[in-house]
Formats: sequence, C-alpha cells, structure tokens
Amino acid sequence: MNYPHPLLAREGWPFIGLAALLSLVVTWLWGWKVALPAYVILVFVIQFFRDPPRAIPEQANAVLSPADGRIVKIEKVRDPYADRDALLISVFMNVFNVHSNRASVTGRVRAVHYFPGLFVNADLDKASTENERNAVIIDTHVDGQNQVVTLVQVAGLIARRILCYVHPGDALDKGQRYGFIRFGSRVDVYLPLSAVPCVAPGDVVSATSTVLATL
Repeated sequence: MNYPHPLLAREGWPFIGLAALLSLVVTWLWGWKVALPAYVILVFVIQFFRDPPRAIPEQANAVLSPADGRIVKIEKVRDPYADRDALLISVFMNVFNVHSNRASVTGRVRAVHYFPGLFVNADLDKASTENERNAVIIDTHVDGQNQVVTLVQVAGLIARRILCYVHPGDALDKGQRYGFIRFGSRVDVYLPLSAVPCVAPGDVVSATSTVLATL
C-alpha cells in the first residue's frame, strides 16, 4: 500500500507513453507542425495523471478530502453501505483535477463493496445511487470512541474505470493513496451525524490538504 507519490500516477504511465510515442512518430513522419495536436494531447494526458504529494494536516479529529474537486452536496442522508443515518459530503472531480484518491481518516477497512451501474454525469444527485461505484467503510478512533467513515468512489459520464487498492482488514493512514478514478468522477463521504462540516457547497477542495469536517 505504500506509494511514494512520483508526481505522475502509475495508472497513467501507459497512456503517457502511448501519447509520447504517437507525438514522436508523427513528428518523424510529417514534422513538428503536423504533430502539434499530438503534443497538445500529450500535455493533457500528463496533467490529467499528475499525482503530487500533499501536506497532511495534524489535527487528530480532521476528516480530509479524499479527492480534488468542488463540493456539490452537504446534507443528512442514509448511508446505505454502513446502514446508518449520516452526514454526506460530495466532492465532484472534473477532467482537470487530480484523480488520485486519498484516505480521509486513519483507521482499518471494515468492508469494500463494488456496485456496477450507469455512467450519468457525476455532478447529478442520482449518480450517488445509480452510477458504478465502490464503497470503502473505515473504522476510525477519535478520543477513544469508534467512528465510521464511508468513502464511495463514483464513476462519471466519461469515467469508465474505478480502481481501489484496499481490502477488508487493511490499515489506512490519513492521506494515504487508496485508489484512482480515470476521467471525471465523484467521491461521496459519509460521516457520523455529529461531524461538523468545514466546507460549503461550491468550495474548491484539494485531496488530503483540505479538511472537510471534524469528528
């Protein structure tokens, strides 16, 4: 599970290599002017798969953002994965955001559930329940009390691949990389009702470095 944050996500290496090879071949055959669109694509692919290291806030009860993006929803709902009432905070990622997913809290993975589904716009409310998604339920301890945090990777209109690298029983450190979603998507964070939000709808957040709420 250790991941050294090599600036470019390992999930992107084949795509970057292919785009670079295409650019070089077109340049060799027809010159750099004809190859200019290929280089534009190469730059886009590199920026999409960037995976920079992030500073981790030291606040013990902080729930960190699992993804870069924009807050699209904060409301009390039913967490269908942990079967409880919960506070939901949803982070929408567009194609220009970093798509590496990081653990919001330190804890142990209780369960991982994958659900096949649709690929509607991840910005829509129904994406949380109808799209392809992967839920990770984490048991964490704050001030000696057990708390449950559920992180749900949701595929989007363009996204066709959710990657999750953790399994039940795995230990997670706050800010640790645990998954990746290719091309535009969403991460739903289900928290205890007692959690206090630190963000508002419309806020732009960064994975790991932004505190979504406190437990």
